[in-house]
Amino acid sequence: MKNRCPYTPRSQIVHALRMLWLRSRERAAALKEAHYTCKDCGVKQSKAKGKEQSVEVHHPKGIGNWDLLVEEIRAEILINPSQLEVLCPACHARRG
Repeated sequence: MKNRCPYTPRSQIVHALRMLWLRSRERAAALKEAHYTCKDCGVKQSKAKGKEQSVEVHHPKGIGNWDLLVEEIRAEILINPSQLEVLCPACHARRG
């Protein structure tokens, strides 16, 4: 049996963040507001057979530092299991 890494790999965190972005309301709203049309050349997204065309949502300022994002997620969310507690929903709600 293959040994598993004791922590979530960076690639898995980045993948999860990208999937969150692809399914985000903000991205969907940007596409809708632009009428699924490229701002620069005016090409419109199409799924018509033989005329398939996609458009993408771009962050003009960039995304920043991926390494910092991953480290913040590890520091705040994906912490050492010894620092976690298992609670029922009622007790978890009481703790806030």
